Amino acid sequence: DLFDTATMYGAGANETLVGRVLKPHRDRITLCSKGGLAMERQDDGTLKRVIDGRPATLRRHVEASLQRLGTEVIDLYYLHRYDKTVAVEDSVGELARLVAEGKLRAIGLSEVSAPTLRRAHAVHPIAAVQNEYSLWTRNPEIAMLATCRELGTTFVAFSPLARAFLTDTLHDVSTLAEKDLRRGMPRFAPETYPRNLALLPAYEALASEAGCTPVEDSAL
Repeated sequence: DLFDTATMYGAGANETLVGRVLKPHRDRITLCSKGGLAMERQDDGTLKRVIDGRPATLRRHVEASLQRLGTEVIDLYYLHRYDKTVAVEDSVGELARLVAEGKLRAIGLSEVSAPTLRRAHAVHPIAAVQNEYSLWTRNPEIAMLATCRELGTTFVAFSPLARAFLTDTLHDVSTLAEKDLRRGMPRFAPETYPRNLALLPAYEALASEAGCTPVEDSAL
């Protein structure tokens, strides 16, 4: 009963689809979206991924998301990326004003550090932080998980299956689509990925010992 989308996904098209499908069930779901990261059309007509945490931009993103989702309020709205050219206090301050106006119910952050969470939380309670976390992405264990416990912030993990690595279904990175984000990640580079795959059998052995699939094992 929790659905997560964003301004960025499909340049807004995903919100339109999600809104249309979920509208009859709106009172039974928790609806999440994100802003501050979007595909913006450039002067030459192309779309470019742009991080923009300015208050006016966030307000525009929220208003557009409400319209696309066909709802009067978004239950949880994340700052999709921290714009380091804008004080996080200013970005969260604008989201707090949107909460006061009844357009958002709660504020979240995505892809931030523990110190940034603390700064944001001092402006308005941060309900959730969404960062990557899996058996091969353990950074949240350094400080974020403890900070979330201290502040009462829910930690939401994305890519818990290590972007398909832990599913043992991706054996050849050359099969990835040309625009697949993983093509730009060092762990999926052609010279790196085979070495990562060599580590997988030991993990699969643990899953077998536990009597479950590798996917189930990653959630234990």
